[in-house]
Amino acid sequence: MPACGLRTNLNTSVGTASRREAVALNIKEHRGGTPLPHPQCALPLRPAERYPVRPAQSIICMTRSLLTPVLPHGMHKRSYWRTPPGSAKALAFAEAARAHAGLLVVVAKDTHAAHQLESELRVFLDADQQLVHFADWETLPYDVFSPHPDIISQRISTLYRLPGLRRGVLVVPVATLMQRVAPRRFVSGSSLQLKVGQTLSLESERRRLDGAGYRNVPQVHEPGDYATRGALLDIFPMGSDTPFRIELLDEEIDSIRAFDPETQRSLDRLPSINLLPAREFPLTEVATKEFRSKLRERFDIDPRRSPIYQDLREGVAPAGIEYYLPLFFEQLDTLFDYVGDDALIALEEGALDAAEVFWKQVRERHDSRAHDIERPVLEPAELYLAPEQLRTALNLLPRIELVDAAFRPTSANSGHSPRRRCLSSARMPIRLGNCASSSRTTRDAY
Repeated sequence: MPACGLRTNLNTSVGTASRREAVALNIKEHRGGTPLPHPQCALPLRPAERYPVRPAQSIICMTRSLLTPVLPHGMHKRSYWRTPPGSAKALAFAEAARAHAGLLVVVAKDTHAAHQLESELRVFLDADQQLVHFADWETLPYDVFSPHPDIISQRISTLYRLPGLRRGVLVVPVATLMQRVAPRRFVSGSSLQLKVGQTLSLESERRRLDGAGYRNVPQVHEPGDYATRGALLDIFPMGSDTPFRIELLDEEIDSIRAFDPETQRSLDRLPSINLLPAREFPLTEVATKEFRSKLRERFDIDPRRSPIYQDLREGVAPAGIEYYLPLFFEQLDTLFDYVGDDALIALEEGALDAAEVFWKQVRERHDSRAHDIERPVLEPAELYLAPEQLRTALNLLPRIELVDAAFRPTSANSGHSPRRRCLSSARMPIRLGNCASSSRTTRDAY
C-alpha cells in the first residue's frame, strides 16, 4: 500500500490511465469523502478566506487536477506545487513528463528518496516513457576505494544515453547532481561499435581496451573485464547486462555472441555491439603521463612515496582515483551539460537544504584529509558544484518546486517581482502554478 494509505488497487492488468484516475479518486476518499470546493480541483481544500488581490498583481493559481499539472511556461520559469501525499507525487511527475516536450529531471533530497520515487514511477509511466537512473558512487567524498564496477557501468551507460534522450524521466539525488563528471566529448568519443565482418587486430584492440580502463583477466565475470584465448575475445562492456564473445577469422570478426559468465555457454548471435569506456577517465599512456605531471605541479609530493603516482606509472588505476578526476581533463562537465536546455527540473521539498548539508560534509572531510602528504586531496569546488553554483544552474532551466503548506514565495525564492503573492497555508491547493491576474482567475482561486 502506498505511503499515503490510498486504495489504488494497482495491478498489472489495469491500464496506466486507469491507475492514474484511481489514485486521484482515492485521494478524495482517503480524506473522508469531503466534497470538493471546486469542480476542477483534485483534492479537497480547507475553507477559503478572501484576501484582496490588486489587479496589477500576479497570483499563484490552482491547477485543474493531478492529471493536468501546471508546468512553467512563457515568462514564468517556475511553478510551485504543494507536495502531494504518498505515491500521488509519482503520478504528478509522470503526468508532467507526459506533458513536457523534453526530459524531466527530478531532484531528490537523498538516495533513498530517489529509489523510492523510481519504484513508484514505474507504476505510472507509459511503456514508451524511459525512466533513467544515474547511480551515486555510494562512496563518501575523498574515500580511498573506488565504486563497484556495476555502478560505474550504469553511470557510463546513462552518460552515453543522456545527450540523445529527448523524452523521459531522470531521477537523481541532489548530492549526485552536484558532482562534476567527465566531459561529454570523452564519453561519446571513447565509445566504439564492433560489427560482424569488421577488420579487428587483436593486439591493437588489447591496447585500446587497456587505455579505456578495461581489465585483462583470465575469465570474464563483471562489467569492465576482458579476456583473450587464441582467436576469441571475451568482453563485458560497460552498460551491458551480459558479456560477449567475439570470434575472429584471421583479422575479421566472424561472429558476436552473448554468453553466460557462469557457465561460459554461448547464447544469441548479434550483428554488432557498442563498447563504452570502462572508466569515467582515460587510462592511456598519454593520459596517465599528463596526470602524473599535474599531480607534481599541484602538490609537493615525493613520487616515490605516492601510491597514486606509482600505480598510474604502472598503468594501474589506484583505488579512489575518481576523486582526482579534474587532473585527467582540462575541464569537467556536470549533469546539466548532459540533459540539455529543453530539460524541465522538478525540485523535491528539502533538496536544497540537503545540498547545503552535503556541501558542509564535503568540506569537513576535505579538511580532515588536507594534510596527507602521500595522498593529497583536491578542493571541494573542483569536484562538486557549491550550493550557490547549483542554484545558478537550476535558475537557467524551467523548474517545478515542491513546497509545504506554509510556503509563501518571495523575491528571493521565486525569481519574480516581490509584488508576487501566494495563497495562505490554509488555502494552498495541491498543485500550484503561474498565471496572470484576472477576475476569472481570482474567482477560481477562491
